[in-house]
Amino acid sequence: MGKLYVVPTPVGNLEDMTFRAIRILKEVDLILAEDTRTSGILLKHFEIKNAMQSHHKFNEHKMVESVVNKIKGGATVALISDAGTPGISDPGFLVVRECVRNGIEVQCLPGATAFVPALVASGLPNEKFCFEGFLPQKKGRMTRLKILAEEHRTMVFYESPHRLVKTLTQFAEYFGAERQATVSREISKVHEETVRGALTELIEHFTVNEPRGEIVIVIEGIDD
Repeated sequence: MGKLYVVPTPVGNLEDMTFRAIRILKEVDLILAEDTRTSGILLKHFEIKNAMQSHHKFNEHKMVESVVNKIKGGATVALISDAGTPGISDPGFLVVRECVRNGIEVQCLPGATAFVPALVASGLPNEKFCFEGFLPQKKGRMTRLKILAEEHRTMVFYESPHRLVKTLTQFAEYFGAERQATVSREISKVHEETVRGALTELIEHFTVNEPRGEIVIVIEGIDD
């Protein structure tokens, strides 16, 4: 039987790619990529010429069985996403779950993911935290915010730039305008930036300065 490798890829700087990740991608029989065009640039940079197949949220349900069968037949497969660690707000969970259910060995390499550097650089308590990823856009969003208003741990969210101000405004409404938070964007890229302050200050800042790039929001929990 083969094996599934979950391989993180850089969220920004290509130098964040590990030696081990490059070696695994060169050795496997097949690379499952969220977007073959995006991953093709990365693979070309590191002179990785292995077979690549598209595996994204729109086709992963259909592909899971065939991937599992390939691995059962002896193939070694690597799973990558456009950036960061697959399965963390990216496709990957389904194929990992099915491999585990079928007794297939799954190895996840340590590596890049956006929320860890954002959390550590925030200066907010990080010994305990909850990762929320992207909040629901409509159904269940307000219910989730009401629950999180009572959360004591530091909270971590992902958000798109065009929804940032709206989301920060909702956080101020539910968590309190003076709740301390940080917004990190473009992590590991040339224009990396972390803005710190109360939610009201962050709203003012990003109302004036249009946000761009990938965004991680870190918010302190309610005081004990």
